[in-house]
Amino acid sequence: MDEPTTFIGLDVHKATVAIGIAEGWRTGEVRFLGEIPNRPVAIARMAEKLAKQHPGRLLFCYEAGPCGYGIQRQLKQSGHDCIVVAPSLMPTRPGDRIKTDRRDALTLARLHRAGELTAVWVPDPAHEAMRDLVRARTHAVERVRKARQQLQGFLLRQGRIYTGTATWTAAHRHWLATVRFDHAAHQIILQEYIDAIADAEQRRDRLTQQIERLLPTWSLKPVVDALQAMRGVALITAVTLAAEVGDFRRFGNPRQLMAYLGLVPCEHSSGPKARRGGITKAGSGHARHVLIEGAWTYRLPARVSPKLQARLEGLPKAVRAIAWKAQLRLCARYKAMIAKGKPWNVVTTAIAREMVGFIWAIAQRVEPAN
Repeated sequence: MDEPTTFIGLDVHKATVAIGIAEGWRTGEVRFLGEIPNRPVAIARMAEKLAKQHPGRLLFCYEAGPCGYGIQRQLKQSGHDCIVVAPSLMPTRPGDRIKTDRRDALTLARLHRAGELTAVWVPDPAHEAMRDLVRARTHAVERVRKARQQLQGFLLRQGRIYTGTATWTAAHRHWLATVRFDHAAHQIILQEYIDAIADAEQRRDRLTQQIERLLPTWSLKPVVDALQAMRGVALITAVTLAAEVGDFRRFGNPRQLMAYLGLVPCEHSSGPKARRGGITKAGSGHARHVLIEGAWTYRLPARVSPKLQARLEGLPKAVRAIAWKAQLRLCARYKAMIAKGKPWNVVTTAIAREMVGFIWAIAQRVEPAN
């Protein structure tokens, strides 16, 4: 005889957790149990109480959000099943215009019982820490870009234009030190912008060094090393992909990974009409960004540069063969699409999508460390 099952939906907020419960059978009662503080002690007490009142399996669920995976890990350690739900994939009623914590908890419990919820992959604490470190570096890089943009905008407004070939080189920084203004306020602003850029660059470099220092202790280091066999996938790009995707083996084929990263075109077809638009942009924007950047390298002819050759040292022959096959195909594909008159951004996105297929194939041949 099957073990009785009870489905519990949790609407999680910073201070409170609303609880809805649905009995296991299809026409079973769905009721609201109330709210509890969002504290580990209260969560443990709630799970213990429900386990006594409802013998059998307790299946918890809540939406992914800013509160993280703490509740899921706590319930898992207590021996209960708990999934974290993708909010963007939850079924919704077009005519429903009322949203409350009570309704959200009841809806989660009801949909969980119906099997209509899509669970997200929950990383372990070590993987989550590495992913947060990588995202912190991404934010630092963005801060550098904004600080530089603010300085250039200020100089442009004051008519100070650099005539050299490239900015942010040693020559450009030397030129910045020679810029003079008549008003003292403008000179102060210039120096503050320069100092802000230097601080942002130092923070970016510190985070990069920490990633390099902690990488040997990460279970996905073998995967990171193997991904660097691809052209356009250096250390930071490989770490970002591994941190955002996690276990590549959970994807049965490369198309699933492409869809997960939001690199497949959206579609709105009805009857005889088939309409396809831009990419869905689902999943991690950080991973998609580094893939688009890496795809630009395939506009040049296929070759193994000295830097790429250094990354290939010590990698399995199968991994190196996949990487070279990717170069031959993607470089030719890039050239052919440009010759057809495709826009540069469309071509680069298409190349990034095909890159994911080769990245998936490489990741399947490498085992993460224990």
